[in-house]
Amino acid sequence: MVEHAGTAVITGASAGIGAALARQLAEGGWDLVLGARRLDRLESLAAELHAAHGRRVLAVPLDVRDGASLDAFALQAEAFAGSRGVTALVNSAGLARGAGRLPDATAADEAEWEEVFDINVLGLLRVTRRFLPGMRQRGVGHVLNMGSLAGIETYEGGAIYCASKSAVRVISRALRLELIGSGLRVCCINPGMVETEFSEVRFGDTEAAKAVYQGMTPLTGDDVARACMWVLTQPPHTNIEELWLQPTDQASAQKVHRE
Repeated sequence: MVEHAGTAVITGASAGIGAALARQLAEGGWDLVLGARRLDRLESLAAELHAAHGRRVLAVPLDVRDGASLDAFALQAEAFAGSRGVTALVNSAGLARGAGRLPDATAADEAEWEEVFDINVLGLLRVTRRFLPGMRQRGVGHVLNMGSLAGIETYEGGAIYCASKSAVRVISRALRLELIGSGLRVCCINPGMVETEFSEVRFGDTEAAKAVYQGMTPLTGDDVARACMWVLTQPPHTNIEELWLQPTDQASAQKVHRE
């Protein structure tokens, strides 16, 4: 068994980047607290990681929009981590809905806007608020926020999602400034095109989701997870403030090479 590296909390861990990072962290010797709404997937992943790597893995249902769910999640995570406490928080829970343009927006679009901001922005703030006190008290902790290239460059049909991910970058930078001298570290990870369930959820159609990546090679969840692992394994005196990664076939939000 790999030596214990700490306890990491991952939101949005039932699929995509969150699940990929959980697998790599378990292999690297971390104990894990996994949160998401789909408990069946979390429990299956927890069993897989414990069997493969012998790590302690706790699966807890989590809805980042619900205060009672958040409180219960944080209490269980801290109890599970024990005296050493939670040493890494990965805010990977996120959502994109639709690709509508503002001039044609409807009342239904407004409901989607609220959902995106409630999860991507307020949800991240709610989760982080519950873990910062323990980290500050111990003087040890690393917060990784999952941003996006969409938070750096905007595009037609992306105003709402781009705004939410831009907020993640701003929150990450503000938190870094507010935590200076505490020993805590903060990083915002900004991937470009990553083939996960993301596009299928956004467009609500499997074929439309596949078309996004047609003729090019996107990043995978494992690619982004490796970048997160690199950030998390830097020595304590080193803080990677922000990390951008894109597929070789993508040079900007709208510049993609396709065969």
